[in-house]
Amino acid sequence: MDSLAVSRQPVDFARVRALAAGDMAEVDALIRRRLSSDVVLINQIADHIIASGGKRLRPMLHTLAARAAGYNGGEHAKLAAIIEFIHTSTLLHDDVVDESDLRRGRKTANALWGNAASVLVGDFLYSRSFQLMVELGDMRIMRILADTTNTIAEGEVLQLLNIGNADVDEAAYLAVIERKTAVLFAAATELGGVLGGLPEDQIAALRRYGMELGYAFQIADDLLDYVSDADTLGKNIGDDLAEGKPTLPLIYAMQKASAEEVQSLRHAIEHGGLDSLDRIIAAIRDSGALDRTHERAVQHADAARAALDALPPSEYRDALATLADYSVERRF
Repeated sequence: MDSLAVSRQPVDFARVRALAAGDMAEVDALIRRRLSSDVVLINQIADHIIASGGKRLRPMLHTLAARAAGYNGGEHAKLAAIIEFIHTSTLLHDDVVDESDLRRGRKTANALWGNAASVLVGDFLYSRSFQLMVELGDMRIMRILADTTNTIAEGEVLQLLNIGNADVDEAAYLAVIERKTAVLFAAATELGGVLGGLPEDQIAALRRYGMELGYAFQIADDLLDYVSDADTLGKNIGDDLAEGKPTLPLIYAMQKASAEEVQSLRHAIEHGGLDSLDRIIAAIRDSGALDRTHERAVQHADAARAALDALPPSEYRDALATLADYSVERRF
């Protein structure tokens, strides 16, 4: 893994956060206000979600894209909150489906309050995002968000169908992460361009940036499952393997591994469990799959950077470019 560590210069994510800090403070305050409910359990789970931290990357992307598009109004905070509500609701549902008990180093809501409460509060967040959409009163914005939410649901079902399937190929894997992850990134940045009133070609460029960034981010995240740990990533190494998820490192490994190793990899995907985790990770590393996966993530990050060339120069465009690097270097 040493080759991954020196592929690029360190990314100054702190500078990006500082640039977005004013907008994000407004977004965070709005999120807290709009999560409030007179149902006690909703407030308990909502408070747990807020306290769990996270970088709020998706709403930050929206605020930066809106500023890069020259937007100076106040609706971007509401849109950023909508994007975060949609994302958080998918996490609540994901953790139930995956039977996860750890996220960002903390107990998941389903581990603390049970599956039923987590699913229902996820539904509350979805419906709250719809209420905010209506308040904006813009049919184009509502269409983008409605289509995005529907596509995410398709991605969830596709991933469910892939669990335990050792025959999933790269195209099928990419189809899942496009729907599950990349489309929300794309909507976040596209909506920034819409708010800023950019020409259609520049709005399309911002959407392309977000889509490529989403690919890069998820591929890198799947890579981290084999090189990170709970303290760094907020989940245990091998969690994807334990859930029978055929992610890109496994797919690449099976293309290059020996026949015996392929048999072990297929068995691990089909049956889940971590009985031979050390041997599986060794096979993945020996096959060169980790470096190859990282290279694929970098290709998407570079494509995201290239899409920004359509926008006028600004510190916000530079921040978006920095996030493209961050998406693939955040562990290294």
